[in-house]
Amino acid sequence: MKHFIDLKDISSLNLRKILKDAKKRKKSRIKLNNLDVDKDAPLKGKFLIQMFEKSSLRTRLSFYLAIKQLGGSTLTLRPDELHLSKGGESIEDTAKILSNFGNAFMLRTDSDKKLEEFKKFLSIPIINGLSPSSHPTQILSDVFTVEEIKKKEISKLNISWIGDSNNVLNSLLAASIKFQFNLNIGCPKKYQPGKKIRHFIDKNKNKISIYDNPFKAAANADVIFSDKVISLNDRVNEKQKLNHFKKFKINKKLMSFAKKDCIFLHCLPRGQEVDDNVFKSKKSKVWQQALNRVHVQKSILLYCFGKLG
Repeated sequence: MKHFIDLKDISSLNLRKILKDAKKRKKSRIKLNNLDVDKDAPLKGKFLIQMFEKSSLRTRLSFYLAIKQLGGSTLTLRPDELHLSKGGESIEDTAKILSNFGNAFMLRTDSDKKLEEFKKFLSIPIINGLSPSSHPTQILSDVFTVEEIKKKEISKLNISWIGDSNNVLNSLLAASIKFQFNLNIGCPKKYQPGKKIRHFIDKNKNKISIYDNPFKAAANADVIFSDKVISLNDRVNEKQKLNHFKKFKINKKLMSFAKKDCIFLHCLPRGQEVDDNVFKSKKSKVWQQALNRVHVQKSILLYCFGKLG
């Protein structure tokens, strides 16, 4: 049994094994429909319980299809339906029930502490479907997408992030160390990573650079990532924050500083951080990026169940 909470906690070797398995499984499904089960059905009879404390579209759909294609089944819980939320039931007691009924637990949460508490009391694997500090399933899938499109390992590419310092960037930073790729971050000074993340960056500064100039961050990029400037449950002055990020908008001018074959990726949903003429252009690979969540999350599940080769 293995947990999947933060990329920093998983070896580069195991992350690479997950990507290798996802590539093999995606290739094997060319002639199959979405609900068709993989021929080997490696998780037949397994039950994944999901709980979302925050809104979700791609993560919810992709985990549903992932466990189904592996031969298992799933149920999605809402916290407002549980005693955990309204009846005062403890995380410890809830975890015991989840462990008795399910074989794995996927949690999208508004609390990193809650994620760690569930990990402490569960006797089944827990997967982080997004937390305030990280979004590991998203970024591992994005590494898969980059390598699929560029047809080379990400370590040979220049990656840029233009946007806010948030949980998705935190996971991208972790991935840059695990997969050894150059990462340039473009973000207004006021919104750049805090002390804890800065310490992590300083330890690995040969591969990571931060700029308050978006054009410097985008220079010579093979891939440009972005995310919403106003995140879910962001407690800020929205008008003021959007104004600070005006110069960091992904548009044709900014993309012109990157390589000619640079691609644009965004975890979605989008906001005002990208122009339509980039988002809807051939450089944008966001739909392929979203669909690949299914394939990589299948292999993450297999990793958690100890079924990767």
